[in-house]
Amino acid sequence: MSTSEPPTWPHCAHGSDPAANPVGCRGVHVPGHTACLAHLADADRDAYLASLTPGASVDHRCTTFTEFLLNAFLSALRDPATGHPRLGDAWFELATFEGVAGFGSATFEGDAAFELATFEGAAVFGSATFKGGAWFGAATFKDTAGFEAATFKRGAGFGATFEGDAAFGSATFEGAAVFGSATFKDTAWFEAAAFDDSALFELATFEGAAVFGSATFKGNAVFQSATFVEADRVGPLVCAGRVVLSGAKFGGPVTLSFAARRLECRRTRWSSTAEIRLRYATVDFAHAVFEHPLTIAAEPDPFVLTDGRQLAEDPFPSAPDPGGRVASLRGVDAAHLVLADLDLSGCLFAGTVHLDQLRLEGACTFDTAPPAVHWRPWPPVRFSQRRVLAEEHHWRASQPGTVRGWNVAVLGAGRAGPLQLAPVYRALRKAFEDGKHEPGAADFYYGEMEMRRNADDIPRGERRLLTVYWALSGYGLRASRALAWLGAAMILTIILLMAFGIAQDTPKQTATGTVPLGGGKVTFEIDKDDPQNPTGNRFTGERFEKALNVTLNSVVFRSSGQDLTTAGTYIEMTSRLTEPVLLGLAVLAVRNRVKR
Repeated sequence: MSTSEPPTWPHCAHGSDPAANPVGCRGVHVPGHTACLAHLADADRDAYLASLTPGASVDHRCTTFTEFLLNAFLSALRDPATGHPRLGDAWFELATFEGVAGFGSATFEGDAAFELATFEGAAVFGSATFKGGAWFGAATFKDTAGFEAATFKRGAGFGATFEGDAAFGSATFEGAAVFGSATFKDTAWFEAAAFDDSALFELATFEGAAVFGSATFKGNAVFQSATFVEADRVGPLVCAGRVVLSGAKFGGPVTLSFAARRLECRRTRWSSTAEIRLRYATVDFAHAVFEHPLTIAAEPDPFVLTDGRQLAEDPFPSAPDPGGRVASLRGVDAAHLVLADLDLSGCLFAGTVHLDQLRLEGACTFDTAPPAVHWRPWPPVRFSQRRVLAEEHHWRASQPGTVRGWNVAVLGAGRAGPLQLAPVYRALRKAFEDGKHEPGAADFYYGEMEMRRNADDIPRGERRLLTVYWALSGYGLRASRALAWLGAAMILTIILLMAFGIAQDTPKQTATGTVPLGGGKVTFEIDKDDPQNPTGNRFTGERFEKALNVTLNSVVFRSSGQDLTTAGTYIEMTSRLTEPVLLGLAVLAVRNRVKR
């Protein structure tokens, strides 16, 4: 409202001056008079106050209250039954309270409007009850604002400026609590406050400490685009809905402790180190910005308050899993990020920067491939058990002819396919390897190779080679598969040798020579008969033993020295080439699973 324009209500005009102050006092008229309460004659003021009864509605917009005048005013509204003031609708917009504003234990049975009011001294509303709406939009509290144990039955709006402490400890907000654009220049006390509906702190600024220890939110707690300048801790608090920190800014080191359904930190900016400790919550950290170490960890036990008591978790009486989960890390630079004891089965990783520098501590779990054999239309399929990203679940579930068990309902997975997921698996593999967790890295190597085998940008020849590598040994990670192929190759070799490769009989050696007529030196030529192809019964115990000897020697790349037919020689050569390779793949797979 412009100071040169008169208000819309009939106003006092005390002290008006056509040149310097044409409007004068803007206080609304006291009913039946032409002056505001502050400028009313003493006799008229006394008469007006005497006419007030507990529960009366009052209108004193733009009026200036001294501490003496306010006490006299509230005394006139004091309920004899309770000894505390009781007001109906109360309009105090643009009012100024010069001393202590002592509304403690007052009851506002209607709406209480304090928009644009100025409290130059302490504002005391402790244990007050607001049965209607309580509106303090754009109000200014130059000293302490005390609302401890106050009860707000309906909506409450505090888009105000608190220059001193803002004390809402143990307050109860039964309706929506709106602190949008509020500025807390000193400590904001909400310890043990109870919010039965949504609590909105959008664009609020906390220049001092933000104390929410033991606060309970039955609806959503929204701190969207809020600024925490020096708050070193927020919580521990309990929220049955969402805690929204999207777009919020943290200026200093801070610890956040939440027991909540969901924590949204999209595009949150952290200017210093931070730690987020969670219970029950799923955190969305997409596009968050931080340049210093930041830790997100699940808290295994209930939070402990400063007085040693455990934080009550009434909104989660039967929740089976108190662990934390991550929904998305897309757009995050993970170079300084640490995840500890979190469920990452639904986490979206595609688009994360420096993912290979991510640190995973404790028991971080991922989703797995569908178990068992799936008897779809021929051929049947069985997926190796391994850690699988949520985006791969979505991609496989969206493919034609997919089997049950792949989860298509992955929110935000979008169009991420093998081309996008191969580098993600590669980065996570490196992160595990750098953390000296080689066996854990093996699953991500398997996933990387699977994505390469299915990616469209890989040449067809390389994809075929990868398919052979997968079929023979699961990319050098499935010892059972390599051993199965080795066993099959050995059995086939034995059968072929018994059928075609072992000679009918051991070739006999013959010595031929000529004795000179006059005597002298005799020269002999020793020769050996060519091996004869087998005839008759080829599958005898003796032939099996010889074939087994040849096969076992081939596995270790040795020659058995057996007499073989021409076909047997080629069979042995093939065996000595393939079977050691299969044995080597099996040994490699075991090593990849047990090496440190």
